[in-house]
Amino acid sequence: MKAYMTNGTVEFLLKLRKKNPEINLHLMHNSAGGIAYYENHEKKLFQSGREYEILMQTGDILEEGFVVMNNIPVSDESKPGFEYRFKNRTNSVEGMPGFQAFRLLRPTKSNTYVVFTQWESAKDFENWKESEQFKEAHKNQSSKKPANFLERPFLTICNMYTEEED
Repeated sequence: MKAYMTNGTVEFLLKLRKKNPEINLHLMHNSAGGIAYYENHEKKLFQSGREYEILMQTGDILEEGFVVMNNIPVSDESKPGFEYRFKNRTNSVEGMPGFQAFRLLRPTKSNTYVVFTQWESAKDFENWKESEQFKEAHKNQSSKKPANFLERPFLTICNMYTEEED
């Protein structure tokens, strides 16, 4: 299954959603602007968007929530090991209060994977980060840049965009 993502102004992305009602286009926003995301549709909406293969998924992406995307650049030779570690993880995040959805996205034209998680609230995500389950899931990671990463991973944090009623 494929996933597609692009950035733009919320106004532009809302127009795009109105022009394509057959596509379940999820809109998110943060201080940098808007992000649009959709899955498993043949029609490509984005001229300059990013395309991914969905390697793993849990839960449905909901119209309300808090989204954290961990963007992880991985070298070509390290991709199999990176994917293997995810596929053999304990899945403890799914049992956390406030968890809504998870996606592991493999890029089709770059080296930056996206670990997409959606939560009911920012507090739920913070509780996950402070949990024993988080410590166990991340115990073998070091704080310095690993050799298999091309550059430091970075987070994209946003809220689902909900249109306000008049």
